[in-house]
Amino acid sequence: MRTVSILGVTGSVGQSTVQVIEELRGQGAEIAVEAVTAGGNLNVLADACRRLQPKFAVVADAAQLSAAREALAGLNVEVGAGPSALEEAGARPSDWVMSAIVGAAGLHPTMAAVRRGATVALANKECLVCAGPLFIEAAAKHGAQLLPVDSEHNAIFQVLTHPARVEKLTLTASGGPFRTSSHETIAAATPDEACAHPRWRMGRKISVDSATLMNKGLELIEASYLFGFPSEMIDVIVHPESVVHSFVHYVDGSVLAQLGSPDMRIPIAFALTWPDRAQVSTPRLDLATLGSLTFEAPDTAKFPALKVCREALKRGALATTALSAANEVAVEAFLDGRIRFLDICRIVEDSLSALEGNGAASIAKSPTSFDEVAAVDQAARDAARRIAGSLAAA
Repeated sequence: MRTVSILGVTGSVGQSTVQVIEELRGQGAEIAVEAVTAGGNLNVLADACRRLQPKFAVVADAAQLSAAREALAGLNVEVGAGPSALEEAGARPSDWVMSAIVGAAGLHPTMAAVRRGATVALANKECLVCAGPLFIEAAAKHGAQLLPVDSEHNAIFQVLTHPARVEKLTLTASGGPFRTSSHETIAAATPDEACAHPRWRMGRKISVDSATLMNKGLELIEASYLFGFPSEMIDVIVHPESVVHSFVHYVDGSVLAQLGSPDMRIPIAFALTWPDRAQVSTPRLDLATLGSLTFEAPDTAKFPALKVCREALKRGALATTALSAANEVAVEAFLDGRIRFLDICRIVEDSLSALEGNGAASIAKSPTSFDEVAAVDQAARDAARRIAGSLAAA
C-alpha cells in the first residue's frame, strides 16, 4: 500500500499524476490518496476527487470554501481552503507527496511534507530556487527523500551513479517556440504565441518561462541546489527533439544520458515507484523513425534569461529568491497584456538591481529562515510591479 498526496492536482503535472495512479491501480497497485489541492479550478478538482477518492481536498483561495464544498458535495471528502489548509494537505500522513503547485505558493505545503520525512516528488521549481538551502537542510534533518520530477533533473538522478567523479552536468532545452524566430518576431510575440510550446503541454506560466528560456535558467539553479554542483559545472544545450533529457559527464570521458519520449508520465511514474520501476503506457521511443537528434548552443543574446539566472546563482541564494519572485510578476504582466515579451527579462534584471541599489546587499547570501525568504520575495515583487507599471505606462 502506498499513500499519496498531490499538491497541485489540477495542473498539467497533477493531471499526469492522476493518470499514472489510475493506470497503476488498474494493474492491481494499492494506492490510497490522502489529499489533493487546487489553485481554483473547482471542476477539475471535483473530477480528480471522483477519480482518486481522497480524504482531503483543498482550494487555494479561502474565499472559495463555500463554492468548493458545493462542487465536492456527495464525494465523501473533507474540504479546506486557504494557505493554512494547503499546508495541512502537505502535513497529512501520506508517504509520497507530489509537489506541483506553481510558484512560491508551493513552498510551505511542500516544507510541511519534508518536515515529516515524506518522500517528496519535486515538480515545483520554486521550492529550490526560492529556498534551496533551507529545503536541502530540512530534508537531511528530517530524513525526507527529494525525488526530482522535472524531466531534466529526473534524468540526471537516474544516471548520477558516481557523484564524486562528475566533470559536469548538461541540461537539455527544447528552445521553446521562438528558437528560430527573429528578434522582431520575438519582440512582437503575443501570450498565445509564447504559450504554443512545440513539444510539451504545460500551464501558461511555465510555457512563457520556456519561451524566454527562464525555465531552463531556473532548472540550472535547481540542479545546483539539488545535486550540489556549482554553476560552473552545469551547462545548457538546446535539443529541439526533447528526447535526451540531460547528460552527466564523468572524469573518464564517459557521458551518460537518459532518453525518452517527451511525456511527463515517465518521470512521474519513476518517482512514484522508485526505487522500483512500473510498466506505464507512455509512447515508446523509436530511434529509427526519429532518424536524428540535433543539438546547438543556446543564443544568450536573444534569450538573456539564462545569463541572468546564472549570475543570480553566483550572487547568493536570496538573489535566486528575488529572481523567481520578479519573474512571476513579469510573466503575469505579460500574460495580462500589460508588457511586451522582451520586457520580462528586463524587469527581472532591473528588479535585482533595484534591490541591491536600495542597500539590500543581503540578497547575496543564503537565507536563514522562511521569514527572510518571504521578505526578499515581497521586496522583489514590489520592485517588479513598479518597473512593470512604468513600462506599461510608457
